[in-house]
Amino acid sequence: MDAINDTTPVEKWKKSSITAEVWSRLRKNKGAMIGLIVVVFLIVMALAAPLILDYQNDVIKQNIRNRLLHPSLAHPFGTDETGRSILSRIAYGSRYSLSVGFVAVIVSLLVGVPLGSVAGFFGGKVDNFIMRIADVFLSIPPFLLALVVVVALGQSTFNLMLAVGVTSAPHFVRVARASVLSVSNQEYVEAARAIGVHDFKIIYRHVLSNSLSPIIVQATMRVGSAIITASSLSFLGMGISPPTPEWGAMLASGRRYIRDYSYMTMFPGLAIMITVLALNMLGDGLRDAIDPRLKR
Repeated sequence: MDAINDTTPVEKWKKSSITAEVWSRLRKNKGAMIGLIVVVFLIVMALAAPLILDYQNDVIKQNIRNRLLHPSLAHPFGTDETGRSILSRIAYGSRYSLSVGFVAVIVSLLVGVPLGSVAGFFGGKVDNFIMRIADVFLSIPPFLLALVVVVALGQSTFNLMLAVGVTSAPHFVRVARASVLSVSNQEYVEAARAIGVHDFKIIYRHVLSNSLSPIIVQATMRVGSAIITASSLSFLGMGISPPTPEWGAMLASGRRYIRDYSYMTMFPGLAIMITVLALNMLGDGLRDAIDPRLKR
């Protein structure tokens, strides 16, 4: 027992030193730091929006006298066809777009990582069965699969998150399986088996904990894809419906006025583009920081 207790501080120190080393490499990547700053800003904006803006009066209340005003000091992003401030709606809409992206990835992780871990650890028929199911889902275009799920379950924010999450789950199955395969034959896994530790406990305590790096990187980059898919569904009227200020729904409502009032689609489109670009830059930098050998 004393020997085990003596190694605990060493293990903690190793983990903290690895984290510090990854952070040090990440800080040297200017693109990743720009992405991190933008992502943090968006999260803060999403959290602070209800404190700054009143949803009923500032976001969804119609004011016909202010309709279709071009960008000005009073309305930096202009107003829409019902007189609502586009800046306020974009700021408040970050709550919905980011929530859908993050929750969808969490759903994908909860489904894909356990299945991929089991497939990689046990191999054989179990691996073949799980991966063939994953291949079937991967053969279907993600957007089409998400659209089918939304149509089958009904139109709501939760169903949108679930639909987008289902489309990303097979990707996490593949990543988790590959990560587990790379560590499942290590000596500490064989030692755990030799002393009779249960297989699922080995997966959770020893295998999965040492193969999280590529999963974390994949999760960071899939958030951007989830936001694009959710916005596309909302653009088609199958996601979050107006007057909820979701960025894809704002694009859909502004396309009728794009010729004379292009700002109605430009600013929501820029919000989506900047968010996805920042997440991809952060994910790319995180990948290089975790494993410098992958740096191009």
